[in-house]
Amino acid sequence: MNSEDIVAIVALVVYAVWAVLAFGLRSFLQWRRTGDTGFRGAGLDKGSVQWWARVLFTGALLIGAAGPIAALAGLPAITVLDHGAIQAVGLALAAAGVVATLAAQTSMGASWRIGVQDGERTELVTGGAFALARNPIFTAMIATAAGLAAMVPNAVALAGLVLTVAAIEMQVRAVEEPYLLRVHGDAYAAYAARIGRFLPGLGRLPLADPSVRR
Repeated sequence: MNSEDIVAIVALVVYAVWAVLAFGLRSFLQWRRTGDTGFRGAGLDKGSVQWWARVLFTGALLIGAAGPIAALAGLPAITVLDHGAIQAVGLALAAAGVVATLAAQTSMGASWRIGVQDGERTELVTGGAFALARNPIFTAMIATAAGLAAMVPNAVALAGLVLTVAAIEMQVRAVEEPYLLRVHGDAYAAYAARIGRFLPGLGRLPLADPSVRR
């Protein structure tokens, strides 16, 4: 077994651990705590924005696993990215992304959910990781996907990273932000004007920005 195969196996293990902990275990713990798994969006209207975001995100998850598998099957890495230092940075970033995903989910407490459901009102979480960014879970997911793509930088893994970013951007900008503004009104508007979207200070919304009031 060569070093490329070992890195691909490690990437696949990291991906599997992240998926099990961030979705399976977290959903189970939420159910044990509240009687609710936290999953939203059942019966979405086909073709709606949230439906498309869900389709893109599901595809991104599948391709995320396919990247390391493709590497094991012999798909070559993109030459300019095929360096041990990049792979090492990728492993560190992916591992940090897994930990950050779990930490940010914990910050949400009983308000944790996947997707939104019109008419539901949960607490507006602004503490913990959410004091640094409005969407720290998504930030951590992007970091994990970027780290995995750096570990096995082939065309499939990079496509998975692009799809992950596209799905998250659609979910946040077109679904989450309008929903939170409808539900929490001025409280969310003030929070969004103070805290960045994915990173501290970046993507803050002007208080008078009408685009999120859709």
